[in-house]
Amino acid sequence: MDNLNQRLDKYLKHKYTSLTQGFIEKNIRKKNILINNSKTKANYLVKVNDELKILNFHETLYKNKIIFKKNLKISNEILDKFKRSIKFENNDFIVLNKWSQIATQGGSKINISIDHIIKNINSQYRLVHRLDKETSGLLLIAKNLNYAKKLSSLFKQKEITKYYIALCEGNPKNNNSQVKLEIKNKKLKIENTLTNYKLLSKNKSISSILFNPQTGKTHQIRIVSKNLGCPIVGDNKYNFYSKYKKENLMLHAFALRFTINTEKFEFISILPDYFLNLIKKNNLKINSDLKNYLNSF
Repeated sequence: MDNLNQRLDKYLKHKYTSLTQGFIEKNIRKKNILINNSKTKANYLVKVNDELKILNFHETLYKNKIIFKKNLKISNEILDKFKRSIKFENNDFIVLNKWSQIATQGGSKINISIDHIIKNINSQYRLVHRLDKETSGLLLIAKNLNYAKKLSSLFKQKEITKYYIALCEGNPKNNNSQVKLEIKNKKLKIENTLTNYKLLSKNKSISSILFNPQTGKTHQIRIVSKNLGCPIVGDNKYNFYSKYKKENLMLHAFALRFTINTEKFEFISILPDYFLNLIKKNNLKINSDLKNYLNSF
């Protein structure tokens, strides 16, 4: 087997590009995926001469579940939009200013995702973190396996600082604070989250808030906002009684800071037009130089 010393789940996702993490874990648990004819775990590290078996594998049986890599036609319009959205690029990684309403990764109901696009450009490109489909902003993409490991390790070690700006309905009780919150994941297991926030501006009905999550759990900022009593505008999942039903989700990943091999990187994006329009409509004050907000904490 290739990709030695890589976790089994990562190996499978690389080999069969449409496999989901849930599908892999479920079939490992059901003993449908074996290493050397024995039950294994998702975090098993692949070794020399290991034998991988996927029991009862058949193209029809695993339709829409296990699909060998195929070429997905990406339109020139989408490719051009992707290229225009690149904030930074070097030989090792890309910083993309992801637009709203495109998924980061594919799924059964996803036709085109960022992952589809980058694989169409170069099969070696890899996602190292994700943003919700509705969330816009900065997304890191590794251009090779070496930097995929480096960047993933930085995220795991909490050495990448992330900042988000959100427009929320209502006002938080405090102008700035740190929120410790337990969140249930998809498996209904409790996960501890930690989020810093600072109120930037407000009126009677809307607040602009800067978030600096210290953990990276699914929907963390959206759930924290709801918990603060000011859910995010356009959040159809956690903002049930919103008067802004037709607005996009007003959550934007606007800045990243990290260091690789002693070189410091800082990336700051611009807010989307629909974001700026709602700010103007509600007479909120947002500093034109967003970089000033990075030193707020």
